[in-house]
Amino acid sequence: MPQCPGCQRVLTFTGLSNHLRQTTTPACAAEYQRINSLMPGILAAGNGDEAVVDDHSDEEEEEEEAGDIPEVVFGGSLLDDNDPGEEMEMEMEMKAAGGPPPSDDGDDGDEEEDEDEEDDDPVDYEDPQPWEPAPAAAQPANLDEDEAPGEQPIPPPPGRGHVEDALRQEVHVEHFLGSADAQDNPYAPFLSQREWLIARWAKLRGPGSTSLDELLGIDGVAEDLGLSFDNSRELNKIIDKQLPPGRPRFRCKEVVVDGEAFEVYYRDALECVKALFGDPNFAADLVFKPERHYLDANRTDRVYHEMHTGRWWWDTQKELEAKKKGATVVPVIISSDKTRLTKFKGKSAYPVYLTIGNIPKEIRRKPSMQSQILLAYLPTTRLEHITVTAARRRAVANLFHTCMGRILEPLRTAGLDGVEMASGDGVVRRCHPIFAAHVGDYPEQCLVTGVYGGQCPCCTVPAKELGDHGPSGATHPFRDLEAILDALTTVDHAARMRACKAVGIKPILPRPYWQDLPYADVFLSITPDILHQLYQGVIKHLVNWIKTAYSVNEIDARARRLPRGHHVRVFTKGISSLYQLTGREHADIARIILGLIADMPLPDGASPLRLVRAVRGLLDFLYLAQYPVHTTATLNLLNGALDRFHDNKDIFIDLGIRADWCIPKLHFLRHYVYLIKRLGTTDNFNTEYTERLHIDLAKDAYEATNSKDEFPQMTRWLERREKIFRHERYIAWRLAGSPPMLGSHLAQADAAHPPDHLKMTKHPSKKTVRMEALVADYGATFFEDAIARYAVQYCHPEYSRAQIERAAMDIVVPCRSFPVYHKAKFWLGDAHNHRLSSNEWDVVHATPSRHDTRGRPVDGQFDTVIVNDGHGQYSGVDGYRIAQVRVIFSLPPRAAPLFATANQAPPKFLAYVEWFTAFTVADPHHRLYKLKRLLRNGDRQASIIPLRSVRRSAYLFPVFGAIAPRDWTSGTVLDKCTSFYVDSFSDRHAYHTIH
Repeated sequence: MPQCPGCQRVLTFTGLSNHLRQTTTPACAAEYQRINSLMPGILAAGNGDEAVVDDHSDEEEEEEEAGDIPEVVFGGSLLDDNDPGEEMEMEMEMKAAGGPPPSDDGDDGDEEEDEDEEDDDPVDYEDPQPWEPAPAAAQPANLDEDEAPGEQPIPPPPGRGHVEDALRQEVHVEHFLGSADAQDNPYAPFLSQREWLIARWAKLRGPGSTSLDELLGIDGVAEDLGLSFDNSRELNKIIDKQLPPGRPRFRCKEVVVDGEAFEVYYRDALECVKALFGDPNFAADLVFKPERHYLDANRTDRVYHEMHTGRWWWDTQKELEAKKKGATVVPVIISSDKTRLTKFKGKSAYPVYLTIGNIPKEIRRKPSMQSQILLAYLPTTRLEHITVTAARRRAVANLFHTCMGRILEPLRTAGLDGVEMASGDGVVRRCHPIFAAHVGDYPEQCLVTGVYGGQCPCCTVPAKELGDHGPSGATHPFRDLEAILDALTTVDHAARMRACKAVGIKPILPRPYWQDLPYADVFLSITPDILHQLYQGVIKHLVNWIKTAYSVNEIDARARRLPRGHHVRVFTKGISSLYQLTGREHADIARIILGLIADMPLPDGASPLRLVRAVRGLLDFLYLAQYPVHTTATLNLLNGALDRFHDNKDIFIDLGIRADWCIPKLHFLRHYVYLIKRLGTTDNFNTEYTERLHIDLAKDAYEATNSKDEFPQMTRWLERREKIFRHERYIAWRLAGSPPMLGSHLAQADAAHPPDHLKMTKHPSKKTVRMEALVADYGATFFEDAIARYAVQYCHPEYSRAQIERAAMDIVVPCRSFPVYHKAKFWLGDAHNHRLSSNEWDVVHATPSRHDTRGRPVDGQFDTVIVNDGHGQYSGVDGYRIAQVRVIFSLPPRAAPLFATANQAPPKFLAYVEWFTAFTVADPHHRLYKLKRLLRNGDRQASIIPLRSVRRSAYLFPVFGAIAPRDWTSGTVLDKCTSFYVDSFSDRHAYHTIH
């Protein structure tokens, strides 16, 4: 064993190196300087497994030739786990020096949200001694004789008096609280339901620790509420010490890059997988085997929806079974995205989330179900201290892969050999957690795969050929994983650089995080992304092209004059002035963009037909791509929609709007069909879910801190929050009688479907409205005649139209006022659980004009609806008519004589509607149905219908003509315009029902 020349201590080789670099003893420091001068670098930091960032960049060759790229060393404990003996030696050295330096607990007045001021170890730090630069050379110093270390007086040993006195004091006993003590209290360790609810409120909805302390510090509050804690610190101790965790704690390790240290907070990935797999909350819904679904017995039209219906799971299961029988695949889904925590301070976080494909997508996409685990906070540094751009860019990528490689390292062996996992029902299986997908936006996809910006992260298409589009299915091959792995494992540096350049990937050092993950192909694990690829990518481009092609003033004029509707937003200031649009705003524009240009001519008399067809093709792709269930037929429609866009896209080049089509996000649309077949539908993987998780697991977590050294506080806040959620589910289980297994969430969602597709308020909006007011305020011009005709038709359904008209002339309506409702709700789901049904409510308004609280006029809203004439099917327009609802009402008791001869009582809810013409053939270019008002002798045709015959709302685009009339407004356009197009893009349910 080596010996320190300065203090003669016997140490290990690693311990000696660290001892000499970190010692404060003058003799040892002098020896460090002597050795370092003789052999420079022999005692450098991180002398174990170092990852050296390459100093050559194919992407920035000119910058690299301009100057030398500094060497960037990844050191610290992320790559070098501390030796146990070394840790003991470092502890001994600290004790010899008097212990660690005292921490600064000074109060600067900003402690409102300090989540962890009372905690000594909110995170499991794996590095007992943080990295720091090597000390400067020791300067010779003269020690006075009185201060010589060897001549200090030794204090006498303490006496036994205080020990004997302590034995005579009262003994305080803490009794062990076993399960028998908490058997009758489902809220334990909380004393009562009230205390539990207060604790839950304080941790999930409360204003902050300081505010809670002030509240509980009021004399008598804690006693009157019967609380066992008097402040937030005591509450935190109950949560930390007495509530079971359920999910692994966070760890912290350091990464050293070119002389600067950065912290990574992460959890054990394998333990996270076990926590999700074994959560009793998901036990009834977990999927353990792949399946193939078909629409026909001949198995020709395959169905894809959940991840287990895709080809990846089936192929991986088959490959595993060939090696080890009885394997259970656990698909690991990773998502990552950097997000801002503050608007002005510039602080950001880089969360990484983990979930498993065994959990159905209906559960995974709901943040309230806690099916996504925050796996890590990666360093957000841009490494700006590295001055060369190429080296800095390469170092950031290497830092990402180094951190991710360490975080996902436990999955390597577990994926190959399997590991026993117990699901929530107690069944133990041999599970293989296998990396299946990485969800991210385009920059994240390039970072993950290692491809250069501007290229496709999946296939080998050259950057200059991204816009080329051949026949459906004719794409460039996906990247060859074996060839890329061979290039990355080339030993010689120069040869490695050439090999990586040949396969089109960056020479990531020390290795990409996915290189050693079993059964993983990262280039087939990049998923379609509705939010960033379509709404924030393709649709964003499309809107800009349209604004360039047409008159912006005319587009804004039309947007301001669209009628109001439940699913459609009216842009009262137009769309040209909008900037920094979100995905939601691009979705709002996508609903109306085709209606704005359907009959608008291009400047200079150019034909707009190709442009309209191109827009329709992209919108069809957008809505088809969001289907929650796909079949072989719908995937063919998806490819067909993309083909229609590419067949007509050159109109934008002819107009001078585009010079080429080298847009990676647009190119990636060619891979949607293949990836849906491989991994399931797009709602399995959407960055919209990641953006939503940022609110709960990053932004809210930051708000709970005091903004100083925030990440330890954020991780502890998240751990406490997870414990509260877990305890809440436990209490619900106990109160339900402790059933052996929790019910299925999917079954509960199906059972929660309303028994009736119509939902009305308990009381009418107006109890009585006179018939004269219905005519004047609601526009129900022929209300009295319509009531008479409806009464005759209901009592005599066998009558012809002429007989009904004659009989109605003799009817006298016995009542002059009616209860009126201003809105009705229609459930868009399907009682038979149609695969494309939407579990949401549609709202139809019939509200007259009024004045607001400031006396300003507010236009009325009388929505248009699609009415079933008795022959309508689930989708398609056959058997349906469009009408405008003027009055929603019910019959008062005085109207009973009108229906005295009927076989049964009339419906409770009725509607007075004005009709449009029947559906005809859709336009061949924009594929919208054109309708007109149904008139007789110049008067609108109206009638009374049962409200239950309304299927849903229907949105109409006015046919503006070449120039929108400026006297039309959003409130009057339905009355002043005579021709309309039926919008099939108002929402996803309308798209697959109105066609």
